Amino acid sequence: MAQRVTVIGGGVIGLATAYALVREGFAVDLIEARDSLGAGTSFANGGQLSYRYVSPLADAGVPLQALGWLLRSDSPLKLRPRLDLAQWRWLAGFMAACRSSVNRSNAAHLLRLALHSQATLAQWRESDRLEGFAWRRNGKLVTFRNPASFAHARSHLSDPQGQQVLDAADIAALEPALGDAPFIGGVFTADEEVADCHRFCLALVERLQASGQCRLMLGQPVTGIRHANGAIQALELGGQVVAVERLVLCAGHRSASLGLPGLQLPIYPLKGYSLTAPILAGQQAPEVSITDYDRKIVYARLEDQLRVAAMVDIVGFDESLDPARLASIRQLAATTFPDAADYSQAREWAGMRPATPSGVPLLGATHYRNLWLNLGHGALGFTLACASGALLAELIAGRAPSIDLHGLSPRAA
Repeated sequence: MAQRVTVIGGGVIGLATAYALVREGFAVDLIEARDSLGAGTSFANGGQLSYRYVSPLADAGVPLQALGWLLRSDSPLKLRPRLDLAQWRWLAGFMAACRSSVNRSNAAHLLRLALHSQATLAQWRESDRLEGFAWRRNGKLVTFRNPASFAHARSHLSDPQGQQVLDAADIAALEPALGDAPFIGGVFTADEEVADCHRFCLALVERLQASGQCRLMLGQPVTGIRHANGAIQALELGGQVVAVERLVLCAGHRSASLGLPGLQLPIYPLKGYSLTAPILAGQQAPEVSITDYDRKIVYARLEDQLRVAAMVDIVGFDESLDPARLASIRQLAATTFPDAADYSQAREWAGMRPATPSGVPLLGATHYRNLWLNLGHGALGFTLACASGALLAELIAGRAPSIDLHGLSPRAA
């Protein structure tokens, strides 16, 4: 009989973990509080698989820059202070990470994980013939309006051999949809990718169900965790008790609320928004993925739809749509790409991206001998999901991880 692993969380991180575990020969119980899978933060994220653009938000100069943002109605960052100790602890940790040396170190850890994730997804697509989620290697163009930010980008390329610095004429030739957009230049990375995260989740679900090795338990919020002698014994799901052999926590920003003694999880939700607009006949949406660096907004074509995503709101646990924030995104998109899609028919979305102050996820074992974490990926959940799941499966199987986990293993857990 296959050894059993229980995974809490049915977003892209939990599903990728479950898939990797099944590939390793484990049987999996996947527990999700919602009635459907991939329906929360994974549902309508930015769509870009930006493997070489993983520098954390926390960096030198960001606190001062954020003060200027807070005075703008269309600010990419919104902070609503609350009487919430967790928020203040997270903000204190974020401020401590806003140093150039810390940013460089954390960016290197994330880049190592991201490149392994790209390789892992390629293996799953090719070896397992995993498909049906609008995947393309279309390249990514980061565009700049401000000469200072463009100069900084030119001198801080993450992959100088694989990235091209382009002037205004070059980017217009590369992406005709840019038209008369006021960009002075850009950085193009040809082997970046795009895909639909929700459809990827559904593709994983289909394979998990077909495997016969995964039991899906939906609409089952975890109401308690039983532990003794340094190990997790069972999960309480309302009136039901489910025994646990091994447990992986992938419940995003809700993970901290499970309240295990001695398990400090510095996770807080960073709320983001997106629009998904249909591309009608005759409209010209960009074929390459675009990041408007100075406006902090991303564009990704997902077959016949344009995904537009932006904003970081540190506002607590309110998951509701903010009409003003969405209107701002719609206006920015319509100004930059007026003929790209029908924004009047766009589907609106908001998601709570679980982030650590440093931007580096918590990936690995804890002081509970049968509990592992796969948490805190922030806005990079889809980008990092495949590697994170595969590495966790290797650790649980008792094998050496495929990459160095220095800087990624849980430090406060």
